[in-house]
Amino acid sequence: MKKQANKSAEPQMRAEYDFSRGVRGKYARRFAQGTNVVVLESDVAKVFPSSETVNSSLRALAGIIRRREKVLAK
Repeated sequence: MKKQANKSAEPQMRAEYDFSRGVRGKYARRFAQGTNVVVLESDVAKVFPSSETVNSSLRALAGIIRRREKVLAK
């Protein structure tokens, strides 16, 4: 069953908010670049003390995967 929308609810935007001089999409490109957040399980996080060690390990693993794919493709 769908919930009925409450039509008598107050509007989300207050009258005192003024966006008349706002620029649409001003930070859209920066937001789109963003960062990827990956949450590690606690046992995995204990092995990697910093983001640098995670990144270097993943790069090494990516290299191994690429080499293996080249060997299998032959």
